[in-house]
Amino acid sequence: MGLLKVSSKSSPASVAGAIAGLVKDNEPVMLQCIGAGAVNQGIKAVAIARGFLIPCGLDITCAPTFSDIEIAGESRTAIKMYHIKTFGCQMNLHDTERVSGLLEACGCNEVSDTDDADIVIFMTCSVRENADQRLYGQASAMVSAPTPPSGKRIVAIGGCIAQRDGEKLREKVPAVDVVFGTSALASLPALLTSAFRGENDRVAVDTSEEGKGFSTDLPSNRAQQYHAWVPIMTGCNNFCTYCIVPYVRGRERSRTFEAVIGECERLVADGVREITLLGQNVNSYGRDLYGKPRFAELLRAVGQTGVERIRFTSSNPKDLTDETIAAMKETPAVMPHLHLAVQSGSTRVLKKMNRSYTREEYLDVVSRLRAAIPGLALSTDIIVGFPGETEEDFEDTLSLVKEAGYSSAYTFIYSKRPGTPAAKYEDNTPHEVIQERFDRLAELVAQQAHDANQVDLNTTQAVLVEGTSKRDNTVMVGHSEKNQTVHFNLPEGYTPEDLIGKIVDVHIDEARTWYLRGTMESDPR
Repeated sequence: MGLLKVSSKSSPASVAGAIAGLVKDNEPVMLQCIGAGAVNQGIKAVAIARGFLIPCGLDITCAPTFSDIEIAGESRTAIKMYHIKTFGCQMNLHDTERVSGLLEACGCNEVSDTDDADIVIFMTCSVRENADQRLYGQASAMVSAPTPPSGKRIVAIGGCIAQRDGEKLREKVPAVDVVFGTSALASLPALLTSAFRGENDRVAVDTSEEGKGFSTDLPSNRAQQYHAWVPIMTGCNNFCTYCIVPYVRGRERSRTFEAVIGECERLVADGVREITLLGQNVNSYGRDLYGKPRFAELLRAVGQTGVERIRFTSSNPKDLTDETIAAMKETPAVMPHLHLAVQSGSTRVLKKMNRSYTREEYLDVVSRLRAAIPGLALSTDIIVGFPGETEEDFEDTLSLVKEAGYSSAYTFIYSKRPGTPAAKYEDNTPHEVIQERFDRLAELVAQQAHDANQVDLNTTQAVLVEGTSKRDNTVMVGHSEKNQTVHFNLPEGYTPEDLIGKIVDVHIDEARTWYLRGTMESDPR
């Protein structure tokens, strides 16, 4: 067997050449990835030397790819163009970056229009019904879309709907050629290869979970070079009665402590300034590996990597410990903002939801957070119209919102998810009543957001600049430490590129409901 050693400084092209030479001699190849960053280089090399399945020895799978070098003397294929549409949560955004990175490593180029794409990928969300309908509408429209310049288009569906429906998607979306589940990102190139070659009578599918590593081990094409998503775990053990996530993301699986810290260190060395730690329930991180949660310890350790800003999501209130609150307080890089989903202010409804806490217990967590971290910005999720919710239950939600003092909230009308216990609950509440309650909640949330922003009027906020306004490229947009959107005019003598990815001080001159507006008063740093 040919053994090739790969480091972070190895040239993927050179390694690919060595792989090709060995395979031509019918000799198996093993890549030994040594040191931080070596795995990505190894995967890129395999992508260039297409068609090989080579264990890297680090609990990842290197899949066959579909561009650049053909094996067995076949001719080179044309470069493929791809377009990705992403729905849903931050984990999907992270997975999208990995899919993009994998395709780029295979020699593909991204395009902004589906009409020009040889590969159209939908990264899907199954949390609410409207996400299903958007997928079915947009993916089905690909049947009548103009043929791309190459003459053939492959439609792929990934994410939670792919994991949930698998083969059934072929019946729901006739245009689909490839289906890959939440743990099967590394299989995508092989599935696309089969689809382009016409090797499948119906649809290429991989929704298996066994033996799969974390998608974060794949190459990444980050949307923002100064920010990175870092999954620390995936899956959920809580089984809230309305939620499909445990059924499509599986049970909780944590990455090792060392893997998370190693990735954060590499990202900081690469210029990343803000890291968001991801998980369906980050507060239970490590329980499956170490017998107890280690999130507080992890938070402190990430703070030691030199990263300037740390955020994390999602947090279940029942698992938010005093140790985690202390770590938030004592780790300077942890930003003073927390998303803490409540879902309802009624203990009766919370019990039906299987949230495992009462109204009083949730408010106690909020009280401890505010005592430890003065000025903390708190956001939440709230469901209106859960089956059996009464006017009294809804009034409990309104009063909790007032008492908790949220700076923002994501509010939703309950969406029945087939396969969940709540889908079987009966409810005779008229839609008009539910909509009226939703409107009342939205009005309260908007008022609280406005009031929360007024607190920062005439203050100076440190803002991480993210880009220009979609409406005016002379207006810069970023986020404060409390995760508020901040707008300011591009100062004379600067270009947007001078500021994007930098932190600047902005004096807040105007506080609106959903954003702050101010004047840059410091040099970028």
